Amino acid sequence: RPTTTPLDKKSSTMTMAHIGNSIRRRLSPFAILLLAYAAQLSSAIPAPSLHELPKTTSLASSPSKSHSNDDANPTNNNPFHFDPTSQYPRPSLLTSSSPFSFLLTKWIQANSLALLEQAVEDHNAEHVATSPSLADSLSYRRCIVLPLDDRFDPPVGVFSHNHVQTGDKMSLSRNFWEAIAKSKAEVPWLFEVTRVEGVTSPRVQVPLDEFHPTSKNLSRVVGGALDFRCPENYAFLPHWMMKALGLRPRDVVDVRLVTTTPPGSAVKLRPHSNSFLNIHNHQAVLETELKHYSALTLGTTIPFDYRGERFFFDVVDLRSAPRGERVGTAKVQDCDIAAEFVRAKDEMEKMKNERDRKRRSAESE
Repeated sequence: RPTTTPLDKKSSTMTMAHIGNSIRRRLSPFAILLLAYAAQLSSAIPAPSLHELPKTTSLASSPSKSHSNDDANPTNNNPFHFDPTSQYPRPSLLTSSSPFSFLLTKWIQANSLALLEQAVEDHNAEHVATSPSLADSLSYRRCIVLPLDDRFDPPVGVFSHNHVQTGDKMSLSRNFWEAIAKSKAEVPWLFEVTRVEGVTSPRVQVPLDEFHPTSKNLSRVVGGALDFRCPENYAFLPHWMMKALGLRPRDVVDVRLVTTTPPGSAVKLRPHSNSFLNIHNHQAVLETELKHYSALTLGTTIPFDYRGERFFFDVVDLRSAPRGERVGTAKVQDCDIAAEFVRAKDEMEKMKNERDRKRRSAESE
């Protein structure tokens, strides 16, 4: 029976290596020409306007019609700007006119994201190099934000299970966990997400809410951590938090560990629907659902789930302990906080419509 000797195996391996090297030598000139042509072509293609953002894009499905020209055309000199239209629609070999155009489109998209990631990485590296202490270098990062989804849902038995979107928890990188250990921060561990002037892209325009005007110019939100396993220089936020800050996917924000948030003593919430107040013992439901929020921010709209239905509440007033001063952010975890409801939004809209109807009828008479 013929057997394979070590010499035969070695010669077979050398043959395969020779064939691989031969193929690479023949293809390398074509790859170089392709990359050179793609780089030249991508630099000549103007960035599309944000008006071209597809209607299916998260948080931009109902923009206001009154976009300013400045918001519609962010400066191309901003290295932290990622054009969201560069990924829509996704290229497909079936719809592309040729494999070359498919590869070129993919290269342009990857190049745009790589430039953004490199700009964020350079900024964070400079911060680490110039920080006065190790704890300070770990407690802050400039991050690219993406929305949380059900893939981040913790397993059954974990406190935040089924509350990824109905809580203030975000997925952060491991350096923040190390910052907590170095700074010996006390629970609840809170993180401030802030829009950066001149860096974060213009806010997503939403219709003005006359019953909740403080939400229009909100620039920071405080929340807790869901986990510390997200990639470096990224942060994943719940949908309501991205909407509160007017963020699009892959916008750039600053994230910082904060230890000075005062404890809360009282909060006033405005339900969007009066149906929540019709729930038997709705105060107990509120206290149960508030446990999934480590802190509250004045001007935000937070969601609760109850028996398969999602309810929304505007944070219209927030007081700190022990003096009851009005504050922008306050801790609610491990705090004795009094929650109070004000008139529901749908009820206020009915009252406003009734007043307008009476006024019009009086004017017509």
